[in-house]
Amino acid sequence: MEHPECIFQRHTQTPASSIIQMVGGETLLEDHRMKLSREQIEQFENDGYLFFPSLFTREEIRVLIDEVPSLYAQSRPENVREKGSDAVRTNFAAHMYSRPFAKLARHPRMVEPIMQVFGEEVYMHQFKINGKMAFEGDVWQWHQDYATWKNDDLMPEARAMNVAIFLDDVNEFNGPLMFIPGSHKLGVVEAEHDLSTTSYPLWTINHETIAKLVERGGIVAPKGTAGSMILFHSCLVHASGSNLSPWNRISVYLSLCAVSNHIRRFKRPEYIAHRDFTPLRCLPDDCLLKDYDVPLPWKDGTPEESLKPLLAA
Repeated sequence: MEHPECIFQRHTQTPASSIIQMVGGETLLEDHRMKLSREQIEQFENDGYLFFPSLFTREEIRVLIDEVPSLYAQSRPENVREKGSDAVRTNFAAHMYSRPFAKLARHPRMVEPIMQVFGEEVYMHQFKINGKMAFEGDVWQWHQDYATWKNDDLMPEARAMNVAIFLDDVNEFNGPLMFIPGSHKLGVVEAEHDLSTTSYPLWTINHETIAKLVERGGIVAPKGTAGSMILFHSCLVHASGSNLSPWNRISVYLSLCAVSNHIRRFKRPEYIAHRDFTPLRCLPDDCLLKDYDVPLPWKDGTPEESLKPLLAA
């Protein structure tokens, strides 16, 4: 099973903010605001994800990918290395100390569709730049993100959405993200806390359960050029294989949560599970290419209190 044909198109002769989608004759972006159609919302409810090929331009993505080497080179606790390697597996919370990623965190193409789905304002629960580096990028086991947020952070409901933005071209060889369509409808699936397979602990789903889910829903792996974006449900079962290819597969993963659904426990460091529930305020659509003022509270280092768990929210 493969992902549906792309339904968003970028018109190269128009400004970056003029992204439109036509479904049944409808123009789905009005006044430069990205809105989901009824058809897309139904597709999301059925499959648990939406794929938007080439949503961001190469110029916009270049602003982001050019920033990554300097972030990965820093000796910060936010950089988690691969097991037995110096390659970065994931970088946390770059939006707190990197100007390009702070602007991305407030981008309307990402924030507004999620607010539309939840019907309320959202805050940034988690912000990651996953490396999946050439020859060294390790697996991410089969899991649901909400299982971790529920077990570790006491997030009340699965009213949080994941966004994946490709900073590199993604193909079948460099460890694409895999989904089991429709698996989000089952709610939280039984999982075990895997502390040993990789350098990052994860609540993972056993092989027998995965086989049953795949028999019912199949597997999809959206692939496309840098600048493509995926929205996916926090209960959607997903994974990715190791990257044995000579091509990096760097992606940004942003997890936005409905403000009313904020986490109740601060067991993990704040750079992994954020404790500031202030609603995100969108910047203009051209924010990646123009200079806008954004806060960078951790530019000079991560606060000591953000490195430690707290007893209660």
